[in-house]
Amino acid sequence: MSSELTPRPAATPVRADNDNRYKAVQEKLGHLASAMDDATMGLEDLRRSMQSNSSRSEGLARDIEGAGLDKLFVDLTNNVSLALGGAAIEVRRLDATGREVADLAHQTRQRHAQLYGALDAIRSGRRYRTPKPGFFAH
Repeated sequence: MSSELTPRPAATPVRADNDNRYKAVQEKLGHLASAMDDATMGLEDLRRSMQSNSSRSEGLARDIEGAGLDKLFVDLTNNVSLALGGAAIEVRRLDATGREVADLAHQTRQRHAQLYGALDAIRSGRRYRTPKPGFFAH
């Protein structure tokens, strides 16, 4: 039961700093959404591999039993099959959560652009520095 998974290159971590400028926030949200999209693809591959290995372990347990080997080995192989099947179910749940986070990151980025995109275009186009949002609220 060899794994056919190949390592993926590590994603660049999303920068967490105090830079709250419009373009920086858009970039961070884009990186987060992209990283979560990549992670969910990897989780789906992992789930399929675990499910396949679980099925193969189950078949191997039947073969061991059919060969007349000790029941201990049949039980151990069945336990491996059950553990892989259970882990595959949990990976499916994690994948669903990852997809939800990716979708929310995409939606947040779009909403942020709707709310602040025009303001950023105006402020970026001025020759002179302007007060930050909230300056006149006091």
